[in-house]
Amino acid sequence: MRLWLVRHGATDWSAAGRLCGSTDIPLSPEGRAQVDPFRRRVASHSFTGVWTSDLARAREFAQLAVRHATPDRRLRELDFGELEGKRWEDLDQSTRHALVRFEGFVAPGGESVAQLEERVGEFLAELEPGDHLVVTHGGVIRLLARRCGLALAPVPGEMTVLEWERVDAK
Repeated sequence: MRLWLVRHGATDWSAAGRLCGSTDIPLSPEGRAQVDPFRRRVASHSFTGVWTSDLARAREFAQLAVRHATPDRRLRELDFGELEGKRWEDLDQSTRHALVRFEGFVAPGGESVAQLEERVGEFLAELEPGDHLVVTHGGVIRLLARRCGLALAPVPGEMTVLEWERVDAK
């Protein structure tokens, strides 16, 4: 299975360096402009499935880029809880280190990376073999890339293609 993962375009919060997990922030004008290069890149490809997070910034990006994508709540960004809307410089040193390390991170009043992995894993387990376009968030892409041995920090509008070996539960 091949996953064509794209991080939604920029938002006012991403431009300001704010953590935007489950907060439903729309695309900014810059984020809408980031659709065109992406649209051209995938225009000639036929996908087995086209999916998007159900949050507005991802849904709008998908709608502008490919017209139809199936929204799925499991593709949401990590819920940052009490950290939602905070900037990097607002965070204490231990929180910064935990976010960079990623594995084992638990957002106070929010979600853990383990919970993120569980819900994204449930989504992936339901996919048929083939090429799937997934418009989602940086944390989801970072998680999946790490499972493939890659260290990525995707920027708004950026696409990453991963070869994914599905592991069926027995």
